[in-house]
Order: sequence, then structure tokens, then C-alpha cells
Amino acid sequence: MKVTTKGQVTIPRNVREILGITPETNIEFQEENGRFYIVKSSENKSVAKFNKLRGIATAKLSTDEIMRLTRKTE
Repeated sequence: MKVTTKGQVTIPRNVREILGITPETNIEFQEENGRFYIVKSSENKSVAKFNKLRGIATAKLSTDEIMRLTRKTE
């Protein structure tokens, strides 16, 4: 297997099938004792970013008030 100039490799079809990796599947590389393993992510990365922030807002505004603040009024 060769690594491209962008650092990409092709995961062989049989490996993708065994791991259940399909297009748009998020994967992670995990290191254990100097070896790296490919594993499917348990959670979508974009969702994970927002889950970290869930429940930390301090503003006591209603949705309508927030929407008014984010829209231009002229």
C-alpha cells in the first residue's frame, strides 16, 4: 500500500466490509503499545463537537430573543 502526497491510503475492500466502513463513515486511529488500529468512530465528529457544549450556555434568552439578535434589523 502506498501513501499519497496528501497522506491518504485506500482501505482494501475486504477490510472495509469486515469493519462495516461505508462512504461517510467516520474512523479513528487508536494507538496501543506502539501499534495503530483503525476503528469506526462511535459518534459523528460534528455531533461530538456540539455535545461537549450542550448545557453550558449562560444566557437566559428565549429562542425568539436569540433569533432577533442574530437577524439584521434595519
